Amino acid sequence: MNKQIFFTLLVFYLIGCTEVMKDQQKPDNYNWSSYLGGDDRNHFAPLDQINVDNVDQLELAWHYQSENGDSARMGQIQCNSLIIDGILYGTSPTLKIFALDATNGKKIWEFDHQSAGINYGMNVNRGITFHHQKQRIFFSAGPYLYALNAADGSLVTSFGNEGKVNMREGLTSGNHDDLYVVATSPGAIFNNKLIMGFRTLEGMGAAPGHIRAYNVDSGEIEWTFYTVPQPGQFGYHTWPEDAYTYSGGANSWAGVSLDSERGIVYVPTGSAVYDFYGANRKGANLFANSLLALNAETGQREWHYQLVHHDIWDRDAPAPPNLITVMHNGKPTPAVAQITKHAYVFLFNRITGEPLFPINEVPVPTETDLAGEEPWPTQPIPSKPPPFAPQVFKRDMISTIDSSSYPKLLKKWEETNSFAQFTPPSLEGTMIFPGFDGGGEWGGAAVDENGIMYVNGSVMPWILTMVETGAAFLKDEQPKTIHELGQQVYDLQCAVCHGDDMKGDGGGSYPSLVGVDQKFDKDSMMTLLNQGKGMMPAFNHIDQKQKLAVIDFLLKEEVEVEIDNVHELGMDKNVLAYRSTGYNKFVDQNGYPAVKPPWGTLNAIDLNEGKILWQVPLGEFSELSAKGIPKTGTENYGGPTVTTGDIIFIAASKDEHIRAFDRKNGRELWKYKLPAGGYATPSTYMVNGVQYIVIASGGDKMGTAKGDSYLAFKLKN
Repeated sequence: MNKQIFFTLLVFYLIGCTEVMKDQQKPDNYNWSSYLGGDDRNHFAPLDQINVDNVDQLELAWHYQSENGDSARMGQIQCNSLIIDGILYGTSPTLKIFALDATNGKKIWEFDHQSAGINYGMNVNRGITFHHQKQRIFFSAGPYLYALNAADGSLVTSFGNEGKVNMREGLTSGNHDDLYVVATSPGAIFNNKLIMGFRTLEGMGAAPGHIRAYNVDSGEIEWTFYTVPQPGQFGYHTWPEDAYTYSGGANSWAGVSLDSERGIVYVPTGSAVYDFYGANRKGANLFANSLLALNAETGQREWHYQLVHHDIWDRDAPAPPNLITVMHNGKPTPAVAQITKHAYVFLFNRITGEPLFPINEVPVPTETDLAGEEPWPTQPIPSKPPPFAPQVFKRDMISTIDSSSYPKLLKKWEETNSFAQFTPPSLEGTMIFPGFDGGGEWGGAAVDENGIMYVNGSVMPWILTMVETGAAFLKDEQPKTIHELGQQVYDLQCAVCHGDDMKGDGGGSYPSLVGVDQKFDKDSMMTLLNQGKGMMPAFNHIDQKQKLAVIDFLLKEEVEVEIDNVHELGMDKNVLAYRSTGYNKFVDQNGYPAVKPPWGTLNAIDLNEGKILWQVPLGEFSELSAKGIPKTGTENYGGPTVTTGDIIFIAASKDEHIRAFDRKNGRELWKYKLPAGGYATPSTYMVNGVQYIVIASGGDKMGTAKGDSYLAFKLKN
């Protein structure tokens, strides 16, 4: 036999053997065992049964309704479900925890903290933490952290107080019962510690956002990292001397990532309170708006990087960072990548904290009409990768989708400060672009085995307008009636979300209060203020008279009563002179964003080279497509998942579809209309040789309908 032919046949034989061995090594079962796919938070699975060649053959495998279709109990499900050994664990809109057979969606068990009589309030939940060695589930509802047995959903009574820990305890030296504390994202487990942050109020009276590690057996606090430094601690000099006694926020609501091999937990933090006016917190404000690398065993700081100095734009770090390996200067380098609301990706050496691409301190505007404010003169801007959303809303970007809206949009644009990044808040209005919700948001980014990041972004302008309040009341005649007092309490506590006109944001997150007197009576509204609901916190930081006052104001009743002194409003030295009028999107008369499309995108970013590979619209308005307008994309909430089948799965869009894209070029390959918006991150798993994709379909954002469903898909038989 000719030697060339022999060696050719030998090569083909060896290739065939290799492929057979690969097939034999492929698991029949694959777990999505941790939030966002793993402690690295990379939303990645090495599964390729579903791939670019067959993804259009997906069909519905099962559909589970977590509230039995009860519309009164529906709301936002943002849960990235876990699938472990053929069992799916998820949460309902009312924060029931359940276990399902992951092959057919049939319920195995359910734990309802409300029926157990141990609930305090509600909050949005994005996932749970599973302790694999102990077969234990940790989740939060209201201010409580619970521990359940994974086998049957029963409380682990040895944990804390009969199965729960009050997360408000240990945050302040005073009365902690009045603090608003909930955990919207799950923590990470290192050895015997559950490490996590939490959400606080956005206004004055907020709890400090310390990071804590809880003992997984007892529930006791093992260590605390003070995000508002105390005397003698690093960063203390970046605040006023006594700020640690009253400042709140600087919390980690987005979740954490863990390098268990090195024993480092990576913690992104949000802004200090108050979000839009910092006269009482002059300075850079470490460790707000930072990426922290902490020793997971002790809580000691390994390194940090502040992403926004003295934040007055609510530029929280919105998602847990991705722990990855990239090729840098020709060498594999352990890295950590943090996305931001302003659509940048900050990339660091995971061990040393050194930026892998230069980050420049860029001068930004500091002129402000808000007395007492001292904006920071520079902000950090990465040289690479470029931002995945535009940074300045220029005149030629004003939407022309509706020609009749254009003159009004132009006039509003001309009246609003929109000339540069990081323009300070103002009385006349400042453009926040990309908007308060990003850019990047809590859905986070996926990163594949090649160091390519896939991240969705919204391109929605918002307008931040400030008004005098708070300290201005000290100059005025004291309120004489409960109704008048209620107006002032509303201005201080409620208007930031529901607006001065009480019309909310028009998108479902902050509903209109117009006509609320037709929906609530005094008792039901008091319950709402005491317990909170959905995105609304409990208002236990204000006293009973203030609650009654705002109830009377909203229900249009008036009771004459003498108010002893203005400090019944809770006014002390921390009452600020200015507040925001609310979260106001800049839209045309039809509700479309005032900027030219795309309004939502899916992006592929090469983190090895620091460049954007492709960008495509995410989502569609069918009525605009019918007019021949190219696909615009929509605002979006929830993240992508990527697989070695070259598929990116993502829902997130306002049009309530889940989609599959080719990860190589962003080509849309498949979509399915969900019963409600899928504002969560999909999970993918394999049971008995069958790969599934599952998404929580809860809706209730951007004005879309509510839902309570989980839907799983697999290939047709």
